[in-house]
Amino acid sequence: MIQSEILEYKRDIVTMFAFYSRKMRADRLFILMSAAAALATGFVFAVNMVYQVQTVGLSPLQLVLVGTTLELAIFLFEIPTGVVADVYSRRLSIIIGFILTGLGFMTEGLSGTFGGILVGQVLWGIGYTFTSGAQEAWITDEVGESRVGPIFVQAAQIGTLVGIGAGLIAMLLGSWMVNLPIVLGGALFIGFALFLVAVMPETGFTPVPPDERGRWAHMGDTLRTGAQAVRGSPALLAILGIGLFFGLYSEGFDRLNTAHLLESFSLPTLGGLQPVVWMNLIGLIGGLLAAGALHIARRRLDMSAGRALAQASALLTAGLVLLLAGFALAGSFALAVVLRWAITISRTLIEPIQTTWINQHVPSNVRATVISMSGQVDALGQIVGGPPVGLIGERLGIRAALLASAVILSPALALYARILRRRREDVQTT
Repeated sequence: MIQSEILEYKRDIVTMFAFYSRKMRADRLFILMSAAAALATGFVFAVNMVYQVQTVGLSPLQLVLVGTTLELAIFLFEIPTGVVADVYSRRLSIIIGFILTGLGFMTEGLSGTFGGILVGQVLWGIGYTFTSGAQEAWITDEVGESRVGPIFVQAAQIGTLVGIGAGLIAMLLGSWMVNLPIVLGGALFIGFALFLVAVMPETGFTPVPPDERGRWAHMGDTLRTGAQAVRGSPALLAILGIGLFFGLYSEGFDRLNTAHLLESFSLPTLGGLQPVVWMNLIGLIGGLLAAGALHIARRRLDMSAGRALAQASALLTAGLVLLLAGFALAGSFALAVVLRWAITISRTLIEPIQTTWINQHVPSNVRATVISMSGQVDALGQIVGGPPVGLIGERLGIRAALLASAVILSPALALYARILRRRREDVQTT
């Protein structure tokens, strides 16, 4: 009797999973995946720095080493994991990535030591590389290149809103136990990975047959094919070059923009709000504005038109350079905050546009590999660009370091100009 009830219960579970698997469309699942990742990372990022500084007591040098360890892990594993996604399965790569990311966050939150945090960064970095490129390649194969652009924008919009809510919840949880949101964020990643096992389809991707994989030999062939696709495409080469400059500038800005607001200005006395409250309010409003901008872009921008994407990305990058310089030189707290909001909007808009743009230039069989190359270039830029900007900040001040970040990004505009000029010439000759 008991055995029959257990068997019936198992059949009900299998039937439920099968039902959701049939009903879960790829576009909806990708958006849900983005929202889940934003929820989990929102929990972690809201308290991560406070945990590392106040609870674990990391020194400034240790804080830098934590970031460098993460970026090195991403740099070393980005392409190999992208090849795995192109040879075996994008679905499997994403699931592995979510599990490793979750384990990384849980290791950091539960260890309470510098060594444990470093191990967590390695696991997180490797997990990120399994999902980087694989998620974009999976959804592009499932829905097609012509339909994927609006999905990227909608996913970014919803992810931004979810991340805002997650940050607010994490602030409340963190005031009770600062490492709790980090552990919960890791658990959410692992839980969602198990959910994906049950409901995630993979119908648009054809893996390399087992008898043709040749293990590492075929993976090497895939990597070479991806590299050849990049070398044979001036547009892809320029896009990767642009990604390098984005990596070079971003690490310095990400590390120093909050310090600039706190140290270069006197905070308003309105309501007697503490600095941590001010910073979270600024981040909250910036996220809401970015979500609104994504909503407008989703309706107004033709995400299937390559030239329109290139023009939009170029204009946003040019504006970003000016905004970064203005933020560095701002003479009042109010102006600096407005400029930081504008920077947040620009950066949020650029990401889905560039992702769609890359997808339009990459063959399906090496799509995850080439996108992973883009991620590796960005990681290299952050590894190389962060310390010099930090040294400028130490010697000449934070304003000089932020201004240097704007200068570092500016050569990307020349690459955009080259791409647009080439596209115009191609149109004129046809």
